[in-house]
Amino acid sequence: MLASASPARLSVLRAAGTSPLVSVSQVDEDAILADLGPDVAHEDAVAALARAKAQDVVDRIIAEGPLPGRAVVIGCDSMLSIDGELVGKPHTPEVAATRWRAMRGRTGRLLTGHCAIRLDDGAVAGPGSTVSGTRGTTLRFGAPSDTEIDAYVATGEPLEVAGGFTLDGLGGWFVEGLEGDPSSVIGISLPLTRQLLAELGVSPVELWSDRA
Repeated sequence: MLASASPARLSVLRAAGTSPLVSVSQVDEDAILADLGPDVAHEDAVAALARAKAQDVVDRIIAEGPLPGRAVVIGCDSMLSIDGELVGKPHTPEVAATRWRAMRGRTGRLLTGHCAIRLDDGAVAGPGSTVSGTRGTTLRFGAPSDTEIDAYVATGEPLEVAGGFTLDGLGGWFVEGLEGDPSSVIGISLPLTRQLLAELGVSPVELWSDRA
């Protein structure tokens, strides 16, 4: 089960052969970051958000009634670490345009926190049933002109994505290269998710849909 409303994350998992259920978490991300404080390490911040999202969905599942059999809930959160600042979704065209003008031609690190929680028959499976990790990928941004930035912002795409850009959409035109895991930049790292599932005793091949 994916604890996220992100269509990009869902697309990555579907392309990788799975058909996850989606249950969107209702956590207040800004409140969590405020509680963590301004000095929290960027990797720890995204990991904390991912854990909160996964736990929120697990709590809802338990409250609404048991699910038969085994289930794994996966929560993720992505933010861009650049010039010592951790930035999330711009939300407004003004913020998106300002960020793009500041980061064009520069290098940043897209961090994605992951948390996986295993449930057996509607209950947390026991000790070791919650695992988490963070994957970071370095990106080299291109130098789009002001006109290109304004046109990109006007599409609305960058407003509700971490860092104000996508790799798999229109924003891909303005990313010169990367070092690391492309799937993590899109929203969920397949290699890290596979590692976390293994810690929970689950192989991704068990989750593959019928490929016939």
